[in-house]
Amino acid sequence: MIGRVANDTDADCTEVLEDNSRSILMGIINQLRKDMDLQRVTLPTFVLEPRSMLERVSDFFSHPDLLIEASTKTDPVARFLDVVRYFLSGWHIKPKGVKKPYNPVLGEIFRCKYKYKNGTEAVYVAEQVSHHPPISAYYYGSPDHGVYIQGDLRPKSRFLGNSAATLMEGENHIIFTHLFNERYDITMPNVYARGILFGKMVLELGDSCVVRCRTSDLICELDFKTKGFFSGQNNSVTGKVKRESTGEVLYEISGQWSNEIYIKMAKGSQKNLFFDVKSSVIHPMIVQDIADQHEMESRRLWSKVSAALVQDDMDTATLEKTCIEDKQREDTKKREASGQEFQSKYFNLTHGDYEFKAISQ
Repeated sequence: MIGRVANDTDADCTEVLEDNSRSILMGIINQLRKDMDLQRVTLPTFVLEPRSMLERVSDFFSHPDLLIEASTKTDPVARFLDVVRYFLSGWHIKPKGVKKPYNPVLGEIFRCKYKYKNGTEAVYVAEQVSHHPPISAYYYGSPDHGVYIQGDLRPKSRFLGNSAATLMEGENHIIFTHLFNERYDITMPNVYARGILFGKMVLELGDSCVVRCRTSDLICELDFKTKGFFSGQNNSVTGKVKRESTGEVLYEISGQWSNEIYIKMAKGSQKNLFFDVKSSVIHPMIVQDIADQHEMESRRLWSKVSAALVQDDMDTATLEKTCIEDKQREDTKKREASGQEFQSKYFNLTHGDYEFKAISQ
């Protein structure tokens, strides 16, 4: 079983490529133009993390206690702060070095469930609902707690010279249904791989994103800062929690998303620990054995590629990855020839949003 990797001594998310690996990568990069879309570029297998992007999204459900506790609080500001804390808690989980998860193929799915100490359960389902453009839809449901998360990721990759950027577009919502009927709308920071031509390769989060609850009139504006541009520290994040209608600042957030994050009242000077990666515990997810999975489930679909990557057998990994991609092209041609459109198994497209079928019917 391929597990998740929490933050370790590789705090800078850096990686030094061997000469043969860098020469292959530069051979590809030399064919690119600045601002070019990287979606159609096939990356060499040595830069791949041995799991799909559909599984990578599940990292954001690694600290569910923060969200479950938030759903029980009667103070809207306290609830909102807990949601912000929950959002910030998912970024420290990463592979060692600078790695990119597999691009899911159309119709690929990833499913798992979570069991909590009080006997309740939650489920997570993700599906690749579009290939061009790439769109991954996902759903997390904890009915006993009235906590739901659903949304989609629409990554757009760009070559920027000595960097590659993944612009994380899409709709992401956290929904509480038991004590309150609330929806939190969330945007994502962008992801940058620096030093792909020269220097050490570094993975960074950058740019601005927001957490917003319109019914509470609250917004948190977050700024993920990249080292060398705005900060001398790796993995920095700052933020302000405001009344959206008036712009009044209530709280200020600062720290490192890979280490410690602090919060203080806007009119105060005392900083309090908001989230500590070192003391956090990743809640385990339960995934069906690969042998019992459907052929389009991520771990089974990519199992031969993942096994080869773990063994550092790049030739086999490349061969198996090519087989998956060739089959996807073949399936697309067959659908187009017969005039059929792809039908998602778990999600409906409604007014531009992908909704989980169990709650949209």
